[in-house]
Amino acid sequence: MRGFRSSWLPVAALLLVRLISPADAIWPFSPKRFSGNALLDAGSRGVDADETIIAFGDFNGDQFLDLLGLASDRQTMSVYLWDHDEYTFKKSAVFRHPRRVYNVVPGDFTQDGRLDLLVLGQTASSSQLSIQLYVARPGGAFELHPSSTTPSTLAQPIPMDLNGDMKIDLFGISSPPDRNAPYKVWENVWNASQQNSPVFNLKRPKFNGAQCTLANPHSNAAIDLNGDCLADIFLVCDEGNGRKYFQIWVNNKDDGFALAQQERLPQGTQTISFGDIDRDGTIDMVFATCSSVSSSTGIGKDCYINIAYNQQLPLCSSSTSSGVQNGKRICRPPDQLCTADPDFRFDLSQRSGNDAFVRFPVSDVFSSAPGSTTPASLLVQDTTQNPALPVTLKLGDANQDGFPDILAIVASGTGSGSPRTPQLALSVPCSTGVGGCGSNGHGRRGFKNVKKGAEVLRSVQDARSATLLDMDEDGTLDIMVQRTGAQGQGNILFVQNNFYNDAFFLKAIVLNGACGSGLCKNPNGSGTYHPFGVSYSGATYKYTVLDTSGRRSAAEVGQLPQTSYQSLLTPYAYFGLGRTNNYIENMFVGSTKHSEKHYINMEGVVPNSKVVIIPPMEGDDTWKRELYLRPGEWIPWVMLTVVAATVLLAVIVFVLHLNEKREDELERRRVSHHINFDAL
Repeated sequence: MRGFRSSWLPVAALLLVRLISPADAIWPFSPKRFSGNALLDAGSRGVDADETIIAFGDFNGDQFLDLLGLASDRQTMSVYLWDHDEYTFKKSAVFRHPRRVYNVVPGDFTQDGRLDLLVLGQTASSSQLSIQLYVARPGGAFELHPSSTTPSTLAQPIPMDLNGDMKIDLFGISSPPDRNAPYKVWENVWNASQQNSPVFNLKRPKFNGAQCTLANPHSNAAIDLNGDCLADIFLVCDEGNGRKYFQIWVNNKDDGFALAQQERLPQGTQTISFGDIDRDGTIDMVFATCSSVSSSTGIGKDCYINIAYNQQLPLCSSSTSSGVQNGKRICRPPDQLCTADPDFRFDLSQRSGNDAFVRFPVSDVFSSAPGSTTPASLLVQDTTQNPALPVTLKLGDANQDGFPDILAIVASGTGSGSPRTPQLALSVPCSTGVGGCGSNGHGRRGFKNVKKGAEVLRSVQDARSATLLDMDEDGTLDIMVQRTGAQGQGNILFVQNNFYNDAFFLKAIVLNGACGSGLCKNPNGSGTYHPFGVSYSGATYKYTVLDTSGRRSAAEVGQLPQTSYQSLLTPYAYFGLGRTNNYIENMFVGSTKHSEKHYINMEGVVPNSKVVIIPPMEGDDTWKRELYLRPGEWIPWVMLTVVAATVLLAVIVFVLHLNEKREDELERRRVSHHINFDAL
């Protein structure tokens, strides 16, 4: 061994140095596209300067997120497909709607695995919205003549599977509204085998309770709120005189929906976002309240951030606990996360001791522009659009720690020239001086503004909206900022999230059961395609994971719960897992099927991957699952290390073999020269 160390190790080291020497210009890995541990300017990525991004979707089924742009004439729409090799968006289909477009809902309404476009547009009446569907065709094209249906009121309908057949229906109020039962469902009745088949049939849904007048704009959502992994319906109602209240309708499958809670919202409530803020396995509400909003600038005055925590059965502290005590369920075992809690509720009262509702000023978390003496406020309406669009607090796990962070447009002042800057606040444990925590530093979660490494966001002064998306499917949430163009730097900016996070993530998407096997065939038999671009609303994910200290926690995420008013949510679910040294213990995936088991439990899911789940179709009870591992940047390094270690060990074995062979030969020679005196 001494001979090997003195002769072979320097040679191996020299060979390794020669391999990676820059002078040789030989390196098997391409250089990183972005360098720097920060948020980095990625430019417009090929999107035209006059485009407004109105929706996200996977239009060509390649599992990369694509964009739908709306031109300045508010009628011409363009599909931008992501080109992974060139790291840019490329314009594909372009078509013009006959009237002004207010919103577009991408979805597989014909259940063929392709992404159709439902356009909500202007009508001759000022109190109606037209509903027209552009059916997708092979090759990325759309039918030139859309299919029309009964219009709705100005309160935009939301897509959801209400009858459990996995087809996308619409829920809203038709025009003119029915005074006795205003809620209506545009039931999906598309029949591919029928020529000129209608898409929707207007019906009265099964809603057991007092119905309301939907607010316009609203924050209606299809998301699980009682914990059974089955999407319920959340509605924002207009009480008049600027007051609003919400209704939660629990999904009872074939028995319809039952009104579970109705409560008034605080004065000045803006749009509502949903996420598991405290990572307890339940969906919470986050929204801004402002004392007033400027009609010309859309900037709120005296704004607060509000968090309403969902009060439900907690996760059992022990994996062996049954969750039942004295005949009453007190917690959910890790393998029974999809257990409904009929006593769930939101308490929005500001009474002392109510830790389920937190309210704090915007200035506690976000900061004003440098040199400004005005406290930070929020941009809550995009008045560059007509009618004005609500600007929502965006939730997403930007640092993969398992807790949703907040992305907002922060304004300094209320005037037309006030800076409007996108700012990101990370969720952090509560302590003294942290925004969102009490004066004593106690609370469930706090938020801290990202300043170091976020200079590119600070440089933007003309933002009108911002959202989170994974631009290149690299496992990190990036930022897309839409701008007014007042700074002369274009109307759109993509920001690459290049922060290094020592944590894991998971992406998941539930499909709508199109093509059953997960592989669709073109009508003319020319080939096959994957039905990944379906934009299915209402799927639910619940999971448990162990951190590095062995502590178990649960979390819940909804898939595409909101689509109204250009909400710009991704068609997949992204959730950080935090630091863990294990697989995902239990991952429950819920669908909207009205079957006995509308969900599935997947054990041992690999982190840093994408999971595709295909629910069973009619007459089948087999769930299909596909797991796609992300080829991370560390894989070539691991391969190089394994190869180098293998070569090094092979050399060691070879040298030891030669030494052993030489010793055997010497031993044989010594034995052959030995004289046997007993034989003499």
